[in-house]
Amino acid sequence: MGTVSQFQDRIRPPARRIENEEEAISTARNLADTFRHQASERDINRILPFAELDALSVSGLTAISVPPEHEGLDVPNALLAEIIAIIAEADASIGETLENHFSVLETLRTQAPEDLKASLFTRVLLGDRFAGAAVADGSELSPEGSGYRLSGRMRQAPGILYADWIAADLTLPPGRPVTLYFSRNSEDVQVVDDWDGFGQRTNGSATTIAGAVHVDVGTIAPAPSSAYSTGISLGLLLKAGVGLGIARAAWADLMTAIGDRTVFPSRLGEHAVGIEITAAALERAGRKLDIAQVNPVEAAMADAYFSASAAAITAGETALSAANALFELAGEASTGIGLNLDRHWRNARIHALSLPRDRLLHRAGDHMSR
Repeated sequence: MGTVSQFQDRIRPPARRIENEEEAISTARNLADTFRHQASERDINRILPFAELDALSVSGLTAISVPPEHEGLDVPNALLAEIIAIIAEADASIGETLENHFSVLETLRTQAPEDLKASLFTRVLLGDRFAGAAVADGSELSPEGSGYRLSGRMRQAPGILYADWIAADLTLPPGRPVTLYFSRNSEDVQVVDDWDGFGQRTNGSATTIAGAVHVDVGTIAPAPSSAYSTGISLGLLLKAGVGLGIARAAWADLMTAIGDRTVFPSRLGEHAVGIEITAAALERAGRKLDIAQVNPVEAAMADAYFSASAAAITAGETALSAANALFELAGEASTGIGLNLDRHWRNARIHALSLPRDRLLHRAGDHMSR
């Protein structure tokens, strides 16, 4: 049974500013070192990482994709994916929360009117976190004053429990897809902690209930019109980052578990190469996405989407392969319940289920046959 969360009153210090890419990567590594210590305990007991998410916000890391015209750093996409991988290696659930947050910010950058972008990017720089969700069928949206009144539910989505703002995707009559941005802290918004997946147990997935929430017309943006939008491609790239992080975590625990015992070097090499190939796929996709953001023509966006799809599929397979190898190569030394090493497989399996693999492969076939 789900429980209604009442975490809106949490207070955190304002975020600091990260000034350059080197500081961004070092901040991510330092936070990851801290997150790693209690990650297994959080998974076993489902301890929600509110303190860890607040530390991310205060560090300034949640604002590193804000565009320069809004006083942000706007790191390259390959670096953003690597930062996600660093955090996910320490705690895959926190990595998935960031995956949703940064994906929402890219859609905000490309689709929202200037006033809305200025307002919400200011909140991001102060440390606010975002999460995106789709409005479920049966919800009601009715005109009210200068906007609309939304009543209904949004489907489960990672990061909702930790978000300050929710980006809700729905369709306005007579068939206009839009994104609504509203405060998670509204008294008319309830978040039900109803996630019970066996993996990614603390990723903040939850169902949002809107009890007649007023949405001003100025907080409504058109949804991306292209199936290859940079927001969708960035979401795939960052999903790949989480998969890479899970694979690296499984690999690190494999090395610890085998210690100085003899293991077939070729088997270890096979998985080491797989992880390196995945990292290279993320870097390539990140560069193509950089190009598509600067020159958002359909051909460039489709190319970025194809590379991001390849990275996401590859990373999902690599994560599962590395998690399986942990037990195949380390043997009984890896199976103790107290070690909780099965969380890597559980995380990889659950995270892979959120990837529309067949659709991505179908589109890849179309893309390459042109």
